[in-house]
Amino acid sequence: MRTEEDRLGTVQLPDDALYGIQTARAAENFALGHQNTSLHLIHAMIQVKKAAAMTYRKLGIGGEGVYEAIISACDLALSGAADDQFVVAALQGGAGTSTHMNVNEVLANLALGRLGNTPGDYEMVHPLDDVNRGQSTNDVYPTALRIASIGLLRSLSDNCAKLQQALQLKENEFDDVKKLGRTELMDAVPITLGQEFGAYAQAIARDRWRLYKVEERLRQVNLGGTAVGLSDNAERKYRYGVMEQLRELTGIGLAAAEYPMDITQNNDVFVEVSGLLKALAVNLMKVSNDIRLMGSGPRGGLGELRLAPMQAGSTIMPGKVNPVIPEMVMQVSIRVMSNDCAITMAAAHGEFELNAFLPLIAHCLLESLSLLNQAVTLFRTKCVEIVEPDRKQCLSLLNRSCAFATAYTAFLGYDTVSRVVAEHSGDPALVLQTLEELRRSGDSR
Repeated sequence: MRTEEDRLGTVQLPDDALYGIQTARAAENFALGHQNTSLHLIHAMIQVKKAAAMTYRKLGIGGEGVYEAIISACDLALSGAADDQFVVAALQGGAGTSTHMNVNEVLANLALGRLGNTPGDYEMVHPLDDVNRGQSTNDVYPTALRIASIGLLRSLSDNCAKLQQALQLKENEFDDVKKLGRTELMDAVPITLGQEFGAYAQAIARDRWRLYKVEERLRQVNLGGTAVGLSDNAERKYRYGVMEQLRELTGIGLAAAEYPMDITQNNDVFVEVSGLLKALAVNLMKVSNDIRLMGSGPRGGLGELRLAPMQAGSTIMPGKVNPVIPEMVMQVSIRVMSNDCAITMAAAHGEFELNAFLPLIAHCLLESLSLLNQAVTLFRTKCVEIVEPDRKQCLSLLNRSCAFATAYTAFLGYDTVSRVVAEHSGDPALVLQTLEELRRSGDSR
């Protein structure tokens, strides 16, 4: 064991632990037994640290070999080799300082190892004086969150495009499948199954476009603004250099905010992104529930679609198969809607120059992005692409309805058609016969 000390006292740490005393305190203080900070956020933060280290190396700042060692440490951490050392809970007080310190300490100790020193010997490489030079949680954490969000947004937009394409293929495949359209769960007018899937594709297309465009809002970052956006302790050459390095490392067209204090204080951009994720969740829930209902049965439900069996559906009812993929998508959608509520409330509590609840925003936003990426892919591959119509059942339900009656209102009038349907108690054959007779005779009384 090794001992580390701060102004609050000492803490015993395992000799091989790459984190330090601040991380250990945070792990104890926020021991919720919940999820740790997302590795998407951690790795994005390491990219920020690498960009800073590359900038300081270029400027010739720091002890000999220090920033080369920090850069090497960043590369090692980005490979996933130190993922188990990021041990702080996602939900934490302090606006993300604990996660940030976890990253600083791990990188410092990795760098020390590169220089032949042992963990905790911070004389040569210090977590704050070196790894965190010219930086603050208040500019590093939101910058990293934007980078992580953009990466996941790009992936989600691509996955939505694939789902849109799958729905369009079904639109063409099902174009000749006549079925009963429904409004408010009641018989409406004849449609085709292809038209139904075509409408689903249009909804997902809008989601795809919205997600693609919102990236623009996330590209403005406050890196270099340090504590409150006034660039305390961050040199001008560093501020310009770190943005150039970060753009190169991430492949994202990041831009320094014109008013860094705004980015530090206000989190409405994350609320906007979350709102678009909620819109996607709404569409996914509607489409998956429609498919679930059309696949109900197989004898006592609608039975218009045949969903591929994924697993046994009951521990007591032999042969039962459930629509598990649409149900999973619906639950993900509900979770995303719940996360949106939490993000909205957390963003509204950004008192004065900093939002203390940014960890909750980050956790919910990255969870929604990750869940939607997986759910959209699974929905496409395990449901949409392999769903089949029951053509016979679709036609049977259509023929048992009076959906055709609406077409007669143009020349017989609404009241006449309504009276005929009521008089024959909805018997399709008698209704059709009577309406045809009236149409031929021109009698609409």
